[in-house]
Amino acid sequence: MKTALLCVSFGTSVPAARKSITAVENALHQEMPQADFFRAYTSKTIRRRLADQGEIVWSMEETLEKLTDGSYDQIVIQPTHFLYGLEYENLRASVEAARVRFPSIKLGVPLLSNIRDLQTLAGILSKEYPQKQDECLLLMGHGTPHFSDVVYPAMQTVFHMMGRTDVFVATVDGWPDIMEVISHLKGKNCTGVRTVPMMLVAGDHALNDMAGDQSDSWKSCLNREGYRTECIMEGLGMNPAVQQMYRQHLRELL
Repeated sequence: MKTALLCVSFGTSVPAARKSITAVENALHQEMPQADFFRAYTSKTIRRRLADQGEIVWSMEETLEKLTDGSYDQIVIQPTHFLYGLEYENLRASVEAARVRFPSIKLGVPLLSNIRDLQTLAGILSKEYPQKQDECLLLMGHGTPHFSDVVYPAMQTVFHMMGRTDVFVATVDGWPDIMEVISHLKGKNCTGVRTVPMMLVAGDHALNDMAGDQSDSWKSCLNREGYRTECIMEGLGMNPAVQQMYRQHLRELL
């Protein structure tokens, strides 16, 4: 059976952050070494920036169109997206529209697709960032206007129920935001805060919204409140255990 494996990501134009996507792509291809591998980025802005730099990365729709002439018996699509949000809904709609063009086309689930995934990721991050005296851990999620944004406060609850009441989750574009979380930090006996991207890549949001020097960055907001800060500049895609989560989703899809 001739199979194409398509890994779909939001994308990044930050060269140093690209390695996180590549690491997950490599892990997925290792899970299906017999398949022809393809990548796609869903962000038009990212694709345009890369094109301006001389690199062409197709959208998922463009990739599926090109695969139509490849005589593939099966198309397997594994997204690197975190949530069942707006981006994932668009992916699913595109897959449904393309279904008539292929004998078989399958779409995998996002990284955080059920309670088990939240518990697994919390365990991974708890091991990666053990509790430290006088310090809290603050995870940066992207956030979304979609109802799936509830995953972020749910993630914090999972940490607290496993005894990690030093861990908080805030979002850039959703709820809760950084100032809401800072108000809760004040009830903790912590003088320092480690901020970690709960994102596939440590891209623009990590560089600017989290660790930037502008007055509204998370680092600046925390410093003004008297907290010392340490910003971890590594996306979750670099964590081998997170890569295994993606591989597990792919195995379940097959």
